Amino acid sequence: MLVANLKAELETEVWQSLDAVTDPELDEPVTDMGFIERIEVTDAKTVKIEFRLPTYWCSPNFAFLMAFGIRREVTSLPWVVEAEVRLNDHCFGEKVNEGVNSGRAYHDIFAEYCDGAKLDEVIGTFLAKAYDRRQETVLLGLQAQGQRPAGIVAMTLAELREVVFTGEEELRQLPRYMDLLAVQGLATDPDDLAFPTWEGQEIDARDLEEHLAKLRSTRINMEFNGALCRGLAKTRYKEVEIGPEGPMLIDFIAGRVPPREKAVATG
Repeated sequence: MLVANLKAELETEVWQSLDAVTDPELDEPVTDMGFIERIEVTDAKTVKIEFRLPTYWCSPNFAFLMAFGIRREVTSLPWVVEAEVRLNDHCFGEKVNEGVNSGRAYHDIFAEYCDGAKLDEVIGTFLAKAYDRRQETVLLGLQAQGQRPAGIVAMTLAELREVVFTGEEELRQLPRYMDLLAVQGLATDPDDLAFPTWEGQEIDARDLEEHLAKLRSTRINMEFNGALCRGLAKTRYKEVEIGPEGPMLIDFIAGRVPPREKAVATG
């Protein structure tokens, strides 16, 4: 058996590794979204992870991508030999759980259970949205510093690395943006342009505002979906705080008041 201190340390390491797994539609870590329900290190090599989604009918595409992402990140830890991932309270839960823990190639499982959808195409669609959102944050940060359009679109990767940002969101998104640049091969050398489009095209300085309007549209859509997901999850799992003045009618309708409090309130 693991001693308590070691068990806590290993479980913390697992939690931290899951920061790299994002909700594909929202580009937010599953840990920040509250999707991870339980982590258990059963010995020095085996981990069990349970997660949940905001609704019973959340897209199977999202569920599979997150489940495989969780398994990938956890099994990448050097001390982990086996990981069991379980999706709870979902209409596709049994198929997701069977698929992710079967050892079969995830491309084949995804196509079998998601109407023949090609995993790379699905991932590409979500990565493009994530790229737009991250790029917009960095571009707006540069504008806030007084950078002119011509200087922004001509900025190289080396020059971007020298910029000092102070905003919390810019500091969060800059490394994530640069990671995507590298992974997609959009900018890898110091002299490469720092702000190509997702298709790899150079942005004309005269078109920067129009480009930012497109990015803004993507971000607003993602933020709306994110707020909706958080609200649905809180309502579904009764994780809503009752106000300091006690329960109101809406709290009873939403099921936020435990049975004992209902009896007292209605008695």
